Amino acid sequence: MSPHFHTSFILFLSSFIFASLGSVLGPERSKLIGTRVTLDYGIFNGFTNALTDITYFRGVRYADAPIGNLRWRAPVSPPTKHLGEVNATQFGDTCIETTQATVTEGTSEDCLFGNVYIPMNTRVGDDLPVMVWFHGGGFEAGNTHTAPPELIMQSSSKPLIFVSFEYRLGQFGFLGGTEISEDGVLNAGLLDQRTALKWVQNYIHLFGGDKSQVTIWGESAGAGSTMFHLMANGGDNQGLFRAAMGDSPSLSFMPLFNQSYDQDIFDQFGTFAGCGNDTNALSCLRSASSETLTRAGSQLILSRPATLYMFAPILDGTLMQQRPVEAFNSGKFAQVPVLFGSNTNEGAIWSSSIADPNANTSMPNATEATVFNFLHGQYASFTQDSYQRALEAYPLADYENSFSLQGQQMYGEARYICTSGLVSGSASKFQKAYRFHYNNPHLGANHGAELDAFFSPPTDSNAEDLSLFETMREFWTSFVTTGVPTAKKSVTWKPVTDNSGSPRMLLQPGNVGMEPFDDNLAARCSLWRDLSVEMQT
Repeated sequence: MSPHFHTSFILFLSSFIFASLGSVLGPERSKLIGTRVTLDYGIFNGFTNALTDITYFRGVRYADAPIGNLRWRAPVSPPTKHLGEVNATQFGDTCIETTQATVTEGTSEDCLFGNVYIPMNTRVGDDLPVMVWFHGGGFEAGNTHTAPPELIMQSSSKPLIFVSFEYRLGQFGFLGGTEISEDGVLNAGLLDQRTALKWVQNYIHLFGGDKSQVTIWGESAGAGSTMFHLMANGGDNQGLFRAAMGDSPSLSFMPLFNQSYDQDIFDQFGTFAGCGNDTNALSCLRSASSETLTRAGSQLILSRPATLYMFAPILDGTLMQQRPVEAFNSGKFAQVPVLFGSNTNEGAIWSSSIADPNANTSMPNATEATVFNFLHGQYASFTQDSYQRALEAYPLADYENSFSLQGQQMYGEARYICTSGLVSGSASKFQKAYRFHYNNPHLGANHGAELDAFFSPPTDSNAEDLSLFETMREFWTSFVTTGVPTAKKSVTWKPVTDNSGSPRMLLQPGNVGMEPFDDNLAARCSLWRDLSVEMQT
């Protein structure tokens, strides 16, 4: 047999095999996904809305119920039992909030559900980019139901998939103490999120998504979450996402799990739950009813009236090996493109909700001591000496001689505004990093106000507001689909070029454009960074 004939036969055979495979795989790869998706642990039936051009899958379980012996343990995913046919047209229960005094309808410990929203005509193999949303709420409250996908998906110039997940909150997700470290997991709420991202890696292709094009996004505690995922495991993101976004990332007090702060919370919680005298308090807590644990959480909040949020991610030595300032200063974070920012009045209103009058700066008899008590309630290791340094950086005369305005500026910058600069400035050394400043004189620019653009524009939004909101949605979605934030009727968004997080994009009705980071603000942010070891941030 001649070499020529042998080569020709091999080529013919190869082309025949590939053609045969194509006839088998081709139709399957281009199959319309529709409203029914089969996973290896269940068949999920969603619904399509022709008015929105979106197919909705809600209440998709991604892990076993973290109840009983699974309390304060790593989430078990995928679910261990086949779920059969699942009605995925309605949301699942949301996670119990720490403020709840009782288990209300629609809330449960059994809350590890996600929601997947895909363009209506998505087909298998479309490999669409994926935007994953983590809600805010101070790690103690919030849920996915307040993040409807319609405006975001309709504003994107390229199709994308929007996904959101519930995660354990408060006493169920962020309880510290030696007992949990020895017989459970710390930061269970963050592990829920991490597991949800692994779920995306395993299953999103069945919804037409591309697991290599995942961008994580959140606001407040949700933005804090994306920040924590950047620095988790010493910066190893395990291939779970290619980019991260954060609106008003929260830099919270982050004690070591066995420090007196967290240990005292565990002990006090156990006492409120009736387990204080038990030789194995954790076993007792795992045997308690949801109702008991819910009530104990609300009692715990009432016992600390100067603190806004006592539960948050903990320094555990494994998932969280460093605190944020140290991690970002040292470069130990996932070096992926980021888009982070904050609003003008991040610190407004917070103090007025403080139950302790000695820490509520909105009181008419507020003093310098009131401002300290407010800050100390949020950062338990903050000292009087450091407060004196802060007073020099924030002279009362600059704030209309108002202790309320002075305190809110300190808090807003320490917790949110400077944090966006920490993340974007540090990331800019390795990847493209973008930063924004949201300011809306008409509708307000308090904490969370920018979410109006993405989920629920107020009825009194004017034409300039609505134009800005559309521009913002285009910026955010193009970052997800292309890695660069662009908008049809806007200027070029220039990346951050220095460690302070400058320049940043000003997002203001009728005035969208780049602005430098104010030198005075940069100096104040430098102060908070200098105090990070003491403040445990």
